Amino acid sequence: METSVFYSDQTFSTSADARPLRILSEYIGPERRLAQNNIRHTICFFGSARILPEVELLSAKSIAKEARRASAYYEKAQQLAYKITTWALQMSENDRPYIVTGGGPGIMEAGNRGAKDAGGVSVGMSISLPKEQCLNDYCTPGLSMQFHYFFMRKLWLLFKTRAFVAFPGGIGTLDELCEILTLIQTQKVRRFPIILFGREFWEPLINFQQLIDWGMIHEKDLDLFKFFDDPQEASDYLRATLTPDFLANAMNR
Repeated sequence: METSVFYSDQTFSTSADARPLRILSEYIGPERRLAQNNIRHTICFFGSARILPEVELLSAKSIAKEARRASAYYEKAQQLAYKITTWALQMSENDRPYIVTGGGPGIMEAGNRGAKDAGGVSVGMSISLPKEQCLNDYCTPGLSMQFHYFFMRKLWLLFKTRAFVAFPGGIGTLDELCEILTLIQTQKVRRFPIILFGREFWEPLINFQQLIDWGMIHEKDLDLFKFFDDPQEASDYLRATLTPDFLANAMNR
């Protein structure tokens, strides 16, 4: 008699009927991996996957001036991640925040790279896409994960986040930023620092004043985030905000 062993049946495990199991695996797997490495707090770096470091631009024959201007944010993201990790390594392991990124190129690579340069570890949470996305070389082995479902990846990028830094980016960055602002505005999560890094990019992009003028948001909602242009100033702000008491209370969400 032919029998079916469903847990090892590839046809079943990749079928529509098994979708709940695949979703559950993307909840339990990352939870276990982070717990094994005692990752309790993270600082999430988000931004464009298309921003290249200046050294790569120098080898290109023809690059638009906008690309060269954007490349400065790769260096600043790397510097900020370095400063945060250097500070975090002085803290106890239970209080230490770790850099987490989407695991891909661009700003994500810069965040993981800065953490590695400082002698720390960082988390990379990539997503399977037809193009553009693959784990960068600076994600810490053992803390590198690839997701199939965007919503599960988004959950884990934010679940342990105690601060969010949005560098210039595209639709994905805007999506993450708006979701986080909504979660905090509606008090679904405890409030934590949100940094919009690069005032020259963010202020023309989102006309917050018009949202206020039309009554779509309250003026006090502008207090949910801060603009920064300098890695040292952003680092100082995070260090002053992410105290052990703040981090301990943040775990009770």
